[in-house]
Order: sequence, then C-alpha cells, then structure tokens
Amino acid sequence: MAVSLAGVWKTYGEGPTAIHALKDITLHIPDGEFIVILGPSGSGKTTLLNLVGTIDQPTAGEIEVNGVDLTALDMKGRTRFRRNAAGFVFQFFNLIPTLTALENVELVAELSADGASGRSRLVLEQVGLGDRLDNFPGQLSGGEQQRVAIARALVKGPPLLLCDEPTGELDFETGRVILDLLHRLNREEGHTVLLVTHNAAIGEMADRVLRLHSGSLVEDHEVREPVAATELSW
Repeated sequence: MAVSLAGVWKTYGEGPTAIHALKDITLHIPDGEFIVILGPSGSGKTTLLNLVGTIDQPTAGEIEVNGVDLTALDMKGRTRFRRNAAGFVFQFFNLIPTLTALENVELVAELSADGASGRSRLVLEQVGLGDRLDNFPGQLSGGEQQRVAIARALVKGPPLLLCDEPTGELDFETGRVILDLLHRLNREEGHTVLLVTHNAAIGEMADRVLRLHSGSLVEDHEVREPVAATELSW
C-alpha cells in the first residue's frame, strides 16, 4: 500500500503560542516498503504515524494511500480506513486483561467488515502463539503480549502496518524477536510497514530511514543492504 504526503503540516493552537508538530512534510512511500522513522522525543514521529492512520488530521496538506485522499474522507470514511486498511501496533500492548489471547484478537476481528473473525486462530498461530490461545495477558510474557497485539493488528488483513515503538517495553532479545516477525510480515506477505522508534540501530533493517527533528523531515535515505533483525545490536 503506497503512502504519499504533500505539504503536510500539523499545528496545535494558534498565534505565537502555536506548536508546529509537523512542518511541510512531503514524501512518498512505495507499496511494500519497510520504513523506520527516527527522531528524538517530540520530533513528530508519532504525529506522522497518527496522520497516516487517520487517528488525527493534518492542519494543511494532503495524505494519499493507494491514491485515496485521506484528508477528504469524512468521519465514517476514516473509520472504514482504520478498520480495513491499517493495523496498529503500539508500545503498550493495550490488551484487555479479562479476555484470553484468542478473545482479544476476536474482539477486533468482529469489528472488521470483511469477516475476519475466522482468522483469529490462524494469525495467533502465525505469530507463534498457537499454544497460548486460552491464556490471559497476565499469564503471558511481555513479548507474548506484543505478539498478541500484532495478531490483533493482522487479523483484519491490513496492507498497512503502523508500529509505534513496538519494542519500547521489551528487553533486547525479545525486541529482536518482534522486529524479526514484523520484517517477515513485510518480506513474505507484502505489508507496507511504518515503524517509529528512537533506536537508530533498528534503521539498519529498513528499506528506508526517515529522520525527523522538531517537526521537519531532515533525512530520507535508502538502506542499500538491510540486515536481518536477528543481526541487530544496540
């Protein structure tokens, strides 16, 4: 799923106290690329991800996904986009503690318009949790909970995966497992992946690295020889 931004601004407030979270961002991400978005806290990384995912709307500019102008969609259109086209993986797993791993995934699947509920078991097996279906979040490790969160994002079959610090709450070894899973989903199934992180080392596994600073895109470079997630170190 190709993503294009043209002259995108995101401003909070007005006048001299206005905060420009994003400033005139223009870029194009081809279908099937693995993109790592780097930058310090407050640089606009999460804001960019939220705009592409229609969680938020830009103050100015246009955002297109597969030729569809997201900024022209009404509320129902944005909801349909989030429901069917985009999968979200966050730093905090946001699982419902009183539901099993399978039930957490099924809950999202039932909201999908394309009958995704039958895939819940399949995607949990895909992320290596076929034997943990009936476990509650409190019975799972941090890495297992994040894999449930990824399965929840995948169950809709979204062509676009938006990942905000998906390894931020995990130890090094578990983080590499999660990154390897996301990389395989990109390489083997063709999901376009946008991954936000403050960890520059993760950029070594990307097709491209975008670097933000104070709301501006200050670097956009191709990684000529991406490494496997299992080879990363930091």
